[in-house]
Amino acid sequence: MDDASAPRPRNRRGEGARLREEIVAAALTLLDDTGDETSVTLRAVARQIGIAAPSIYRHFPDQPSVMLAVVQHVFAELDARLRAARDAAVDQPRTRLVAVCSAYLEFAEHHPGRYRTMFGGLWMPDLSTSSFTADDMTALGEPSLQLLADLLRDCVKADLSASTDPSADAVALWLGLHGLAHQRAVTVAFPWPTDIASRMITALAHLRG
Repeated sequence: MDDASAPRPRNRRGEGARLREEIVAAALTLLDDTGDETSVTLRAVARQIGIAAPSIYRHFPDQPSVMLAVVQHVFAELDARLRAARDAAVDQPRTRLVAVCSAYLEFAEHHPGRYRTMFGGLWMPDLSTSSFTADDMTALGEPSLQLLADLLRDCVKADLSASTDPSADAVALWLGLHGLAHQRAVTVAFPWPTDIASRMITALAHLRG
């Protein structure tokens, strides 16, 4: 039976947006608790917040749509962390770029379930059959990638980077960060050089010195 054991009080008129937020929050809780996106089913989400599963369809047409909202939320959370790291760093281009890259790696380390789901998770839809569009997918993480590109441009302007294409090099830098984050998560034992992140950032951002 789809009904939760403890029914949730019905929203008053105009409070539907709150239920949508609660659905996403419940899905995030399931993901954090299990580290497994397959645990985020409509029935499990409904049980988490005390509603009947069919109530979810008023806000999301299917489970992948719930997962897209979850991933959008987590990308926004990542972007907020990166911008906070930038703002907290000394007002110097290289220092800010390194601070943002470090914050990215820390986010991946501290939120492994969320991070794994963000990139290449099982939830990824088949665009030929889903209601999602290519724009929906390419928009994920776009603000954070733009932040990296902007910081790299600042380094170029300050003659701290030899990059001739900050936009392309920002993609390369993100791929390096993602690869390191992924390998740290899946490698049981490896003698990582203590300065591997610094070496990688310096090389991919073409930082001088």
